Order: sequence, then C-alpha cells, then structure tokens
Amino acid sequence: MPAWLLASVAVLFIGLSKAGFGGGLGMLTTPLCVMAFGPSQAIGILLPLLCAGDVFSLYHYWRKWRVENLWFLLPGMVIGVAIGAQLFNRFSPRELNIIIGTMAVLFVLYQLVKATVFRNLQRFVPNHGLGLICGVAAGVTSTFAHGAGPVVNAFLIPQRFSKEIYTGTTVLVFTWMNGIKIPFFLYGGLITQQTFSVSVLYFALIPVGVWVGVWLNRRIPENLFVKLVYLFTFLTGIQLVFEFKF
Repeated sequence: MPAWLLASVAVLFIGLSKAGFGGGLGMLTTPLCVMAFGPSQAIGILLPLLCAGDVFSLYHYWRKWRVENLWFLLPGMVIGVAIGAQLFNRFSPRELNIIIGTMAVLFVLYQLVKATVFRNLQRFVPNHGLGLICGVAAGVTSTFAHGAGPVVNAFLIPQRFSKEIYTGTTVLVFTWMNGIKIPFFLYGGLITQQTFSVSVLYFALIPVGVWVGVWLNRRIPENLFVKLVYLFTFLTGIQLVFEFKF
C-alpha cells in the first residue's frame, strides 16, 4: 500500500477517535504511520496532527471533565515524557519498530481483558502516589508510540465516571500530554521543518475524520467496527515486530 494512503487512513482515524467513534483507533494510527514513514519520522509527523485533533475534542467536551485527575497525573507525565525523549534516539529504527509493534499487540490484549479486570475492581479514590506512577508510565509510552491510552484508562476507569465525564477527562489529559511533548520533540529533533511540512499536508483530514466519525456514530454498529480495528491493530503490530515479507 502506498505510504500516502497508509498515512491518510491513519490521520482519518485520529479524527474518528476524537469524534468518539471506534475505541482504540488512536493506537492503530501510530503503527500505520510507522509503516508509511519509519518510526522516527512517524512519531514527529503525528504529534502536530494529534494536537489539532485535541482542539476539536476540547471544544466538544469543554469542562466535562474531572480536572483533579490531571493534577494527579501531570507531574509523572512530565517526568515520563522527559525519560522517553532521552531514550528514544538510543534505539535503532528496527528496535523502535519492535517496541511500537509490541505496544500495539499488548494494547489489543489489554482491550480483551479490561472489561473483566475493571468489573472486579472496587471503585477507588485517586491519589498523588498512584497518579505519579501512572503519569510516568503514560509519559514514556506516549513518547514512544503516542500510546498511553491503556495506562490512562487504568487510572480513570476504576473511578467509574459517566461516559461523558470519562471521555472529557481523557481528552483533557491527552491534550496536556501532547502539549508537553512538543518542546521535547522539537529539542530532540523528532519534529523538524521536514516532518512538520508533511503534517501540514494531512491537517485537513482531521476535521474530515471528525465529521465521518459523527456520521458513523449515527448509522452503523460501533461494536463490529471496533472488533475490526482491534484485529487490524494486532496484525499491524505483528507485522512491525516480525517484518514478514510478502
């Protein structure tokens, strides 16, 4: 598949996920772009696009969040992003492919078991200690693959918010997470003039993806779509890890 087509699908998925359609699409975005551009460029190209998607999400979920969760996670997020940025350039492209592919596979496995795990957990009150640990883990995984969803979910889901408050809080956390990454990515050379020029080429697909997500929400069963997304994410992760030749 041509690189531009892989990237276009990935960016459309950003918009779809920001519209609240197709859980897990965000995790598929990075592996697709890695297949299109390679790991180092893909991570830098995606961040401005994710920030653009955050703007749409903030508008839709404005003040529909529990801001104290951000304050619990924020110190750890900064530390985690700093650690991830220091480590990122120490890995070869092949090693980064393995890391990102493994994270994609683990994400799918996490989605398969999370309903059972979180159903059996008692509701808990968040605190700074757990927030620091989860924040560091989220910052590191977000830096490597824009894939902190499972860590943030593990912190938020046991609090048993309504769907709207849960989504709004997630939007707030990831808006800050992506904002924190920008100076680290600029300093570390992950965002360059070249990568940003590529990002600009795909900006228009963000609102298109949001519109398509809203449209799909009203017309097709999301469960089937989500299952296909998980399958494709798993297969893409396996391909990044093992690099099968076809």
